[in-house]
Amino acid sequence: MSLAIIFSIDDDPQVLRAITRDLKSKYRSEYRVLSTTSAREALDSLLELKNQGETVALFLSDNRMPEMMGVDFLEKARGIFPLAKRVLLTAYSDTEAAIKAINEVQLDYYLLKPWDPPTEKLYPVIDDLLEEWEQIYVPDYKGLKVIGYQFSPKSHQLKDFLSGNLFPFKWMDIQTNEEAQSLLSLNNIENSQLPAVFLEDGEFLLQPSAEKLGAALGLNTQASSDLYDTVIIGAGPSGLAAAVYAASEGLKTLLIDKRAPGGQAGTSSRIENYLGFPNGLSGAELARRAITQATRFGTEFLSPKEVSAVEFNDPYKTIILTTGEQINAKSIVVTTGVNYRQLEAPGIEKLLGAGIYYGAANTEASFCTDKSVMIVGGGNSAGQAAMYLSQYASEVVILIRKKGLEESMSSYLIEQINNTPNIKLWTEGEVKEVIGEEKLEKISVVFKNGESREVEAAALFIFIGAKAVTEWLPESVVKDKRNYVITGVDLKHYPQFKKIWKLPRDPYLLETSIPGVFSGGDVRSGAMNRVASAVGEGAMTISMVHKYLAEI
Repeated sequence: MSLAIIFSIDDDPQVLRAITRDLKSKYRSEYRVLSTTSAREALDSLLELKNQGETVALFLSDNRMPEMMGVDFLEKARGIFPLAKRVLLTAYSDTEAAIKAINEVQLDYYLLKPWDPPTEKLYPVIDDLLEEWEQIYVPDYKGLKVIGYQFSPKSHQLKDFLSGNLFPFKWMDIQTNEEAQSLLSLNNIENSQLPAVFLEDGEFLLQPSAEKLGAALGLNTQASSDLYDTVIIGAGPSGLAAAVYAASEGLKTLLIDKRAPGGQAGTSSRIENYLGFPNGLSGAELARRAITQATRFGTEFLSPKEVSAVEFNDPYKTIILTTGEQINAKSIVVTTGVNYRQLEAPGIEKLLGAGIYYGAANTEASFCTDKSVMIVGGGNSAGQAAMYLSQYASEVVILIRKKGLEESMSSYLIEQINNTPNIKLWTEGEVKEVIGEEKLEKISVVFKNGESREVEAAALFIFIGAKAVTEWLPESVVKDKRNYVITGVDLKHYPQFKKIWKLPRDPYLLETSIPGVFSGGDVRSGAMNRVASAVGEGAMTISMVHKYLAEI
């Protein structure tokens, strides 16, 4: 953590050198001592320090300065760092003005020039003031800050993006956070320009896109090569495993994801049935470990980037991004996974991001403190979210259409839910309507027996079904009735297979209807929908990629 600052200002360079020397001699081990001869330069520096999350403990300013009187400078500085102690350096003839300033700008002390010897006339005063300041000082958060409205879809998207990419940040609701209001005022930012993201260097971005924010944070948004041995599309567990094995085995590998590493698994608060982790681990931690491992072996990770189409020019493949960029590859591994199915009920679309969220339990959990929330869905993701939210919310209601959770949820999660007193299970019911103007207020539920309930809720988290992310794939990549990618021997059951497949060999186990295009994980037809199986399939695709590359 950076040291707090003692900031001194005097337009006389000799006096400034002397006061800086004396301050550093005594306080340099516990404080940073900054100094300047210009009041206006000082104010510009203070704003930059504020945006960076730095802290000023004490100001020491000369009174008579050509740009600005010391009293005026201290008053302006107080608006930026209100808790900092303020000391005026003054000549004997200005003591009356100094005394007046004690009342007008809440001056903490004034010192007469000269202050020799400092051991008697400077240090005792500064010691007392710093001790008072330390009693009320709470360290400011140093890092990314996101300022916006809690019930703003744009704010939620930024929080979700940062959380998914494992960037720690501080969320600041403009309606309740005084520090957020102060930062906007100091930087002349209008509320209509929110959300705003303050970076660690003090710069800020207004309503940034995920791509612009990612670039500012150092994420790779441009491919470095014209041709790759394999391009993996989708950085869920299957894609990450494929990236690790491909790069570690010498293939020039590019991994692309439109949001963040981890996929749906990356949003899980706790995965307890993954081999080798008896105490479980979060999806974010699994994603962090995997992306670190993949990049260490040489995988190039492109994010946030979305693929809009692919073209096949045998034996090469061209990946077209939504930004218009094109990337060439010898082989492709499709591991785009699934998205949550949309919940059809009046009011859902209007309040999406304003109390209604698909997944995102980790991102919005702190807002749910001491509030009642509802989860729709009975799978493992829903159960993990319920357990996580139960640590914050006063009540978590799980709503499912079936009679129980046994068909869709692992037994260890069911047991945990049954033993958590603030989790309730509502069966054979569905959301009839959500109610609210600018944010979610109430949820109307109808049950199979005809009963209806209308309950107040701060948030609704949706974890229902799954929709394969394959809309970007051309028709030549064969899919089943639910749009999952068909691979291997299952392709032979497709009536038009022989018209499409022209190689003398059969498709490899995880190869699609296009030679050199492979698929693994949840997006593949017949997948087991488990993290371990997705990882296994991702690793298997690379052994088949090697066979294919040897053919061309």
